[in-house]
Parts: sequence; structure tokens; C-alpha cells
Amino acid sequence: MMIVYGLKNCDTCRNAIRWLDAEGIAYEYRDVRKDRLDADDVRRWLNAVGSDVLLNRRGTTWRNLDDADKEYGSDDNLVALLVKHPALIKRPVFINDADVIVGFKAEQKAALTD
Repeated sequence: MMIVYGLKNCDTCRNAIRWLDAEGIAYEYRDVRKDRLDADDVRRWLNAVGSDVLLNRRGTTWRNLDDADKEYGSDDNLVALLVKHPALIKRPVFINDADVIVGFKAEQKAALTD
């Protein structure tokens, strides 16, 4: 079964859930703040899609970080930063078998229905 990671108050995540329901696609939803993130999962996502896809540099969480945190340097430091501040992860994150799909635009919808 597909796992969808997101935030309860994220409009894009809510739209994705409505779309999955309308398409009849089974999923389990996990809130990245409430349900907590596992560093191994975040590391797997990072390895699958890269930091340019996974890290949300446009949100207020990123803008409010100290400059030292923004210069994370290594993947291990980035994983720790994402676990500490899960709102830094672009959302939603879909895990379907071994596939990691980040975001919810036409390209991601097509990948989810393949």
C-alpha cells in the first residue's frame, strides 16, 4: 500500500488526498510532524530524489533557519535537519513500493497512476 507523508494543514497535501480518494487509490497517510520521521526513511528519500527535489527552500521554515543550518554540508547533516524540521520537506511525499515521488503536479499524478 502506498504511504503518503505530508502536513495536515498543507493545501497541496489535502488536494492530493482528495485526488487519491477520487481515483480510488489506497494509501496510508502520515503527518510528518505528528507521526515523526525516521532518519533512515529520510535518507532513503534523499538518495532516491536528491536534495534539490526533497528540500523546500521556498517556505518560511527555510527562511527562518540560521545561516549555519542552511549550510548543512553533508547528507547526514541534511537528514538531521529534515528530521528536526519536517516542514522543510517538499510535500507530499509518496512512497509506492520502491518509488519515491515528491510533489503533486501533473508529472507526479501520472507517475502515481502508472
